[in-house]
Amino acid sequence: MQRPSELWGPSSSLDTLRARAAALARIRAFFASRGILEVDTPQLCPVSATDPLLDSVPAQPFRDGRTWYLQTSPEFPLKRLLAAGSGPIYQLGKCFRRGEAGPRHNPEFTMLEWYRPGLDLGALIAEVAALAGELVPGLPLRSASYRTLFLLHAGIDPFAVGDPQLRERAVAFAPDADSWDRDAILDLLFSTLVEPRLGDGCLEVVTDFPASQAALARTRSDEHGNRVAARFELFMRGLEIANGYDELCDPSELRRRFEADNAERLRRGLDPVPVDERLLAAMSHGLPECSGVALGVDRLLMVALGKQRIDEVIAFGADRA
Repeated sequence: MQRPSELWGPSSSLDTLRARAAALARIRAFFASRGILEVDTPQLCPVSATDPLLDSVPAQPFRDGRTWYLQTSPEFPLKRLLAAGSGPIYQLGKCFRRGEAGPRHNPEFTMLEWYRPGLDLGALIAEVAALAGELVPGLPLRSASYRTLFLLHAGIDPFAVGDPQLRERAVAFAPDADSWDRDAILDLLFSTLVEPRLGDGCLEVVTDFPASQAALARTRSDEHGNRVAARFELFMRGLEIANGYDELCDPSELRRRFEADNAERLRRGLDPVPVDERLLAAMSHGLPECSGVALGVDRLLMVALGKQRIDEVIAFGADRA
């Protein structure tokens, strides 16, 4: 039998909510000390991410039946502000992703996203580590490439292994994986064999993902001649905490990626998402050379406060909303 408070009470303790408020204040103080402007962009827009791995929450804010979307990230409007000459900016607020619920996911979550014109990816990684150190002090920073970690923990070179060998490994974890594409299989093997071993007592940065996983990052060749994405992910205690890019600034290439995403969405039986023409126009005007990163605040707080579930660090998880 449920206790009365289980019907209406918060999923987090009040002490945790006080610690969360203090952490958010420290985050804002961190950016203020570095002269980075806090901005507030729309959470409800007529377009959203085309990435087939992201599922936006649709909404109909107008009576004419037009579909808008709750945003999976503030990335697009933040880049429009950068093109308008904002200089370094950040946003700390709610984002939404359909179907994401569980110990590490909530469909409504808090994201911290920031952009640094003129800052290269190495300097951004250092800044991310400095911010994480504000909430979880004393952890060393380690860094390794995606390929190195795959070889270490899975015994596979993800750039050289053939598709049949990949599928053979993957079906042990997902019986239907023999029908998946290469990136989906790599994602499965990375999340199953590599991720759980990352960030044990440290801040662990993974670099040089395959170019096919670039999203909106630039691409380049690594020392082995593999095409890789100029992006990184930060892990702590087996949790992905942040995802950063050397940002793509070419509007023609961005349009091509949007169109490729929508083609992939159709192949997977998903609805296509309208292309953000305003972002493309802003990039044509001139997006400054910059790096940017999105950080999951709730997950960082899970590590900082020693919690195992995301609903332990937010006032009301999805099952109590």
